Amino acid sequence: MTWTEVEALDRSRVVAILPTGAIEAHGPHLPLITDGIIAHSMSNAAAARLEKDELTPLLLPPLDYSAAPFAKAFPGTISVSPEAVTTLIVDIAETLARWEVPVLALANAHLDPAHLGALHAAANTIRSQERIKVAFPDLTRQPWGLRLTEEFKSGACHAGQFEGSVVLAARPGWVREEIRSTLPANPVSLSTAIREGHSTFHEAGGPQAYFGDPAAATWEEGEQIIQVLGQILADAVQQELGMMSSS
Repeated sequence: MTWTEVEALDRSRVVAILPTGAIEAHGPHLPLITDGIIAHSMSNAAAARLEKDELTPLLLPPLDYSAAPFAKAFPGTISVSPEAVTTLIVDIAETLARWEVPVLALANAHLDPAHLGALHAAANTIRSQERIKVAFPDLTRQPWGLRLTEEFKSGACHAGQFEGSVVLAARPGWVREEIRSTLPANPVSLSTAIREGHSTFHEAGGPQAYFGDPAAATWEEGEQIIQVLGQILADAVQQELGMMSSS
């Protein structure tokens, strides 16, 4: 969009959507920007639902650099400080508030604890300032994660069937199929490993930076997951605005 097109919007109906991901290892078969792909897909699916409620989704350029200490030992991973992430999101919200945008929605697909902590810190700061609403459905918390697949709920879901399916649906040419189809399942629960105090993929039992069953991923499951993610984000926005879902 141009600035004049933004100026012409009825900003009282605008929902700014910020996809947040990371540049980090996702096995030998998925690209480093996998989380960004998932977040972008979630944003687009949510936008379609919000338009049905006569809202105007404004898709912001994605935030693909974030805290990714779990994957820092793998080449290609770029990890920044959680404080930098928090500050940037708060500043983005401040600018949106100045232009009278009523709500910022965080479409997040990166589940590293350091990143999630940064997003919650940002959301808490934004809410305390009371200038703009913020919708952040943390997929690791109820009720949001309960809507997702069994693999996701097991915690063995980094670059496995769940994430692999979404990338197959959204960017099939970016999946190394000749590798993905031969990878053995790694049923180690990353979420359990985090609770036990592990702080890297290697410590958690993922020497190739994947958890779950990559070979079981399908395009069809990816399409279904994207739609569920979109509904989750749309519902979180509607909660912030005090609306009921029309879908």
